[in-house]
Amino acid sequence: MADRGGTSVRTADLVLEGGGVKGIALVGAAAALDEAGWRFARIAGSSAGALVGSIIAAMQQAGEPMSRVDEIMRTLDYERMLDRRRTGRLLRWWPRAADAWGILFHLGMYRGHHLTQWTRGVLADLGVRTFADLAFDDPDSSDPARSFRLVVTASDLSRQRVVYLPWDLPDYRVDVDRYPVARAVRASAAIPFMFEPVRLRSPFGVSTLSDGSLLRSYPIGIFDREDGRPARWPTIGVRLSSPSNERAPATPVTGPVSMVVNLVYTTVDSTQVRHVSDPADVERSIFAKPRGVRWTDFDLTPEQQQDLFDAGHAAARAWLARHPDGPPSRHGDEGTLDVTG
Repeated sequence: MADRGGTSVRTADLVLEGGGVKGIALVGAAAALDEAGWRFARIAGSSAGALVGSIIAAMQQAGEPMSRVDEIMRTLDYERMLDRRRTGRLLRWWPRAADAWGILFHLGMYRGHHLTQWTRGVLADLGVRTFADLAFDDPDSSDPARSFRLVVTASDLSRQRVVYLPWDLPDYRVDVDRYPVARAVRASAAIPFMFEPVRLRSPFGVSTLSDGSLLRSYPIGIFDREDGRPARWPTIGVRLSSPSNERAPATPVTGPVSMVVNLVYTTVDSTQVRHVSDPADVERSIFAKPRGVRWTDFDLTPEQQQDLFDAGHAAARAWLARHPDGPPSRHGDEGTLDVTG
């Protein structure tokens, strides 16, 4: 099959790593893949990857060009995402007290309401409100009940487990077809202590859903078949970090605060190390590591946003030059699937 301009159209699943505001680099990488003729049957993501992935999935569902993803993402005001509750706003003259109040009473400094509203509005304009709008007929799937264009990860702190939304919603006795996609994205992006977590009521009680990056920042194997049959198409992942490095410099633990920070990073990294070190997974991963921007730099300038996009685009083009036919064939033959609805 050929796209306009004679570019051959190929199908892949797309997996996007979390990384805060650096997620703009994911848009650049996805744009380069689209320019090379890749279309995405299913998309999985965590945190920023969940946000970008939801927009890409909705765009493809609506038959819109991928070029609009970057245009839409540029409308997100990152500073407005730092939306405090009323008491926190009254304490704006004493930011540390406002932060402490939010964490103490709501488990997060910021509500995350702006992110929810922005995501809901963007997706609704593309015809997507609940996961029912992203379901599709895929009888050749290893599990047809999991046939959704989008899957996002979240961390259930109450039950100490990773949650794949919408796949795991039936386990919580929650109606998949009525669950808002924007709410799932918001849960996946709930950075601990920064944004308030999302509550999920079920027969097990009230679960507290937080950042998917805690337990599965980069679910590269999420779409791999488990029924012994060959894959119909490959998986391509985009990371916002570098491959693991045994010579990484030590980060000194100088006190209780740095102890907590290093403990969190050690815990998170240990859940990802197998995916980072597996040679096959490295081969199907684009490492779009932006420099000069921290994942919590919500005061991004337009120039920084462009730099992030360019970094992702360049990394994907470099990967495509090394893999003109896609990832190694170990992950199955390419297949065809209508990715526009």
